[in-house]
Amino acid sequence: MNILSDHTFLTVAAGSAALGMISGVIGSFAVLRKQSLLGDGVSHAALPGVAAAFLITGVKSSGVLLLGALLSGLLAALLISVIVKYSKVKFDAALAAVMSGFFGLGTVLLTCAQKLPNAAQSGLSTFIYGQASAMLTSDVVLISVLSAVLLILTLLFWKEFKLFCFDRDFAVQSGFSEKKLSLLLSFMTVVTVILGIQTVGVVLMSAMLIIPAAAARQWSDRLYVNIMLAAFFGGFSGVFGALISGLGEGAPTGPVIVITASVIAALSLLFAPKRGIVNKILQRKISRLRLTVTVKGGNKKP
Repeated sequence: MNILSDHTFLTVAAGSAALGMISGVIGSFAVLRKQSLLGDGVSHAALPGVAAAFLITGVKSSGVLLLGALLSGLLAALLISVIVKYSKVKFDAALAAVMSGFFGLGTVLLTCAQKLPNAAQSGLSTFIYGQASAMLTSDVVLISVLSAVLLILTLLFWKEFKLFCFDRDFAVQSGFSEKKLSLLLSFMTVVTVILGIQTVGVVLMSAMLIIPAAAARQWSDRLYVNIMLAAFFGGFSGVFGALISGLGEGAPTGPVIVITASVIAALSLLFAPKRGIVNKILQRKISRLRLTVTVKGGNKKP
C-alpha cells in the first residue's frame, strides 16, 4: 500500500493513464481508416528528430527533444501521404520505406550525438525503448494538456471524422474536404505518438495506439462505445502497468504497459459477446446440434 502514496508512482501512473486514454481515442480512428501502422511509421521516424534536436541545440530538455520528434514525425507522415498520392506505391510499401529510412537516419545521428562530450547524460537512448520512470510532473502536465486539446478536437469534428471513416465518398459529396480531414487526423496521430515515445519508446508506441482500439472493437459496433472502451483499456493499461512496474524491481514500465494492453486484447478476442472466438465456436456447435436434432427428427418414421 505504500506505493500508492509514492510521488514517483503517482506521477508515472497519471502520465501513463492520460497517454493510454488518448492513444485509445485516436487509435480508434486509425483502425477504422485501416492505417493502423501509421503510428509505427511515425514513431520510428521520430528518432532522427530527437537526435537532430540535440545535435543542433545541445540541450537535453524534454520539450526541445519532443519538438524535434514532432517535426520529424510530421515530415514522415507528409512524405508518406505524398508518395501514396503521386505515385503507384501503395500505403504499406510507402510506410515501410519511409519508416526504415528515417529509423536508419536516426540511428546514425544518435551514434554521432553520443560521441559528443556532453552526451553522457543526454538520455537519448531512452527514446528507443522508453523510460516512464523518469517522467516528471512537467511531462505529465504536457501530456495532459495536449491530450485534452486532442480530445476537444475529436469532439468538435466528431461528425466529420465519423462520416469520413465510414463513408468517405459520401463525406466528399457532402462538401467535406477529404484532404483537410485526412491531414487533421494524421496530425493528431503524430502528436499522440510523440507524446508517448518518452514513456514506451519509438519501438512500442504503435502498440499503445492500436491494441486498445483493436480490443474495444470486439465489444461493440457503435463508434462512441468503441471510443470509450478504447480510452478505458488504454488508461487502465497505463495505471496497471505502472503499478506492476513499481512493485516489480527492475521491470520496465513501457513494456509492462504494452503487455497489459495485449492481455486485454487477447481476452477481448476470446470472450467478447458477439465477436469473441469462444462465442463463435459455441454458436457453431449449437447450430450443428440443432441441425442434427432437426435431421434426426425428420427421419423418424411415424
